[in-house]
Amino acid sequence: MSQTARPGGLNIYFAGAIRGGRDDAELYATLIHCLKKYGTILTEHVGNNDLLKEEQFLSEEEIFARDMGWMTGADLVVAEVSTPSLGVGYELAVAERLKIPTVCLFRERKGCTLSAMIQGNPFFEVRNYGDRDEAERTITRLMEDFQKQLLF
Repeated sequence: MSQTARPGGLNIYFAGAIRGGRDDAELYATLIHCLKKYGTILTEHVGNNDLLKEEQFLSEEEIFARDMGWMTGADLVVAEVSTPSLGVGYELAVAERLKIPTVCLFRERKGCTLSAMIQGNPFFEVRNYGDRDEAERTITRLMEDFQKQLLF
């Protein structure tokens, strides 16, 4: 379901709404594909349209243990936060507690605002975008910036 981390490579934990709504699954798949150029996506399954069917065979405890295992092995968390999700919010709190650099991608739409608990938290880097193409460009810039930081 997910990728195995590459020794010595960048491990990226991608977070996106699952039970909170799968309307953005195709967008998640695009973002994950873009991120794969820069490392191993530990949670590649988040972009899978059939995820809920696949996970029905796992217990809640198994999903939690699996995801927290991936989180502890992550070098970077990238969360698409346009769809409110309790699970993504929890993952963000865990990333902050573990001090894993975290970027939140928020799609700007009329009438939609990002929670102040995310937008106002200086730990999270929030990057706004308007459409799929801009999201891909945003990820490219994000990863170039992140790789530069790793060099210093």
